[in-house]
Amino acid sequence: DKARAAHETRLLEEVLNAVAAQASPRELVEIVSKGIRSVQLRPHWSAVHLVMLDGADREGSPSSAPGQGRELRVYRLPRRAPTSYWNNLRDGALVAGHDLGAAVDLRFCADNGAGRQSDLIDEGIRRGVQGIAVAPTDPALIEPAIRRATEAGIPVVTLDTPPAAGSSALAYIGTDNAAAGRLAGEMMARLLPEGGVVHAQMTSSRALNGIERVEGFGAVVAGRAIAVQPPSVNQFDPSRGLQLAVEALRREGGAGAFGACAENGPSWGRAARADGRAGDLKIVAFDLVPETIAMIREGTIHAAVVQREYDMGYRAVQMLHDVITRGADAALAGLPPLSPGAEPPSPRFADTGVDVVTLERTPWSHALSDQLNLELTRKAAIRRRAPTGVRPALELLVILFDVEKEELAEERALLDRGSLVGRALSTARSVVVDTAASELDGLSDVLEARLHGTRTLVGVPLLTRGEALGVLVLESERPSACSPEDLAQIERVADTMAVALENVRLFERMSRRQESLVNTIIELSSPVVPIAPEILVMPVVGAMDRQRSGRFMESMLQEISRRRARVVLVDVTGMATVDALAAHHLLQAAGAARLLGAEVVLVGIAPEAARLIVGQGLDLGRVAIRATLELGFAYALSRTGGRVVYADA
Repeated sequence: DKARAAHETRLLEEVLNAVAAQASPRELVEIVSKGIRSVQLRPHWSAVHLVMLDGADREGSPSSAPGQGRELRVYRLPRRAPTSYWNNLRDGALVAGHDLGAAVDLRFCADNGAGRQSDLIDEGIRRGVQGIAVAPTDPALIEPAIRRATEAGIPVVTLDTPPAAGSSALAYIGTDNAAAGRLAGEMMARLLPEGGVVHAQMTSSRALNGIERVEGFGAVVAGRAIAVQPPSVNQFDPSRGLQLAVEALRREGGAGAFGACAENGPSWGRAARADGRAGDLKIVAFDLVPETIAMIREGTIHAAVVQREYDMGYRAVQMLHDVITRGADAALAGLPPLSPGAEPPSPRFADTGVDVVTLERTPWSHALSDQLNLELTRKAAIRRRAPTGVRPALELLVILFDVEKEELAEERALLDRGSLVGRALSTARSVVVDTAASELDGLSDVLEARLHGTRTLVGVPLLTRGEALGVLVLESERPSACSPEDLAQIERVADTMAVALENVRLFERMSRRQESLVNTIIELSSPVVPIAPEILVMPVVGAMDRQRSGRFMESMLQEISRRRARVVLVDVTGMATVDALAAHHLLQAAGAARLLGAEVVLVGIAPEAARLIVGQGLDLGRVAIRATLELGFAYALSRTGGRVVYADA
């Protein structure tokens, strides 16, 4: 019961985190579907999908009770949902960016995507991002790209997986995988005091993390009566992993199994069920993904070594921020080398640690319920706020990894008031139907569900401000699968989900309005004003980011060409801050102007901005600088052969 309550709390937190990440309805249904099915074990929900009134996930909301024929959007989860491990890592990176004032551009690559990761690193170099964090799928293959980034002055760290030997990366943030593998081996030795054959599985033969875990596992059980078989490799395919696990158990039997990566443990668990050995086959898994949590609760998986992936994401962004703002020596001080004594010196190692989790507490493990609550506490404890005042405008690129995913199916349909969905929307109340024996068994979607073998069909409305946004629909092949306790739990999740969807809608409306305002401000904040023959003035108000710099440069070059200008006075008096990023964009504009035969003169740099420019070692030597617009104008006249004439009144 404690584990179930803690698991529900974790699910609700994941939904709320989706709000912070501005998740779409598609992403929310992925989170909720996996979460409910792992929290509620008895119903064995075969499907969870989301039905939204069209427009409820965008601007506007239904103003009255939904009527017949209104269009619906139906989001159905694919067989393969995104891996929650990577969602947690993503959340840590995004929260760190928010806390520290850094823009985090987060990209995912699919399996066998090392080439794609190299392309993304090169794209970051071209864009001039200030830092890169990457979870390498093949460390050796992406090392040349990492080296190109460091040669361009961009600090790179890796997370989740260590870099290749001799890497140019500054640091690795993640698990000591060999030590974690040894912990897994110690747990297996406790589970099998009499020994026996133990199988192993990992996701890739190229990823160092899985290799080191299997090696650490084997090192601990060596010399005992435990015979570890060579690991099978599922190539990031859970279906293949299940097939390999089933074949291994049927071919060789076995007393235990080790899953070296997140999806491997559940593969062994499903194979044990298929072989009638659930609970008998001793399984040690890695990470607390929803399916692993469910299998620990039901006794199919006996222990899990749990990484702290949220910490990895947060600390990777934090480290890049510190390297950029404080310098590499200060940011990395106190961190040991990844490979002591290596030549050249290896990257530094920030060990995020692991926990061992079992259903009940033991002297060597946390109870599952305690671990789920502990994760919430850690997420709050790790957060660090950037100091108030001027924050450098940093753009960081974070490249993560996830398996190739089936797209979430999105369908359109017309609302039928004579359906379970229509009834839930019109009454704003949950509906639970036994498709074979109910007064509602004639409803259109109930009939369809019965044809597909569904016995229990549940519709829970998503309500906000007294109005229905949509319905969460759950199906089970078991009769009477949804108890009052189950329904109350689903309704709590649906209420949180409704808040999330409402916030998504508000975020989108605010973003559209903000974009409109920003475009207006950009048009007004960088006008090009001719003040004398061959002399232009461009006052800059606000911040200079990458998007705005492009428009700024385009306007300036057009006016230089059209008016045959020789000098452009760029007045930065009204800029929020002239930091490294803004100075970089201004220098680019000056270089482009020189190609057209014009000179850019910066005027109005404030003392605080001057200190920041000097402190960051920026070189503005090729750009003329004057303290005020008046002095800049006098300089421009001297360059164009003009002069100021003061007439008598």
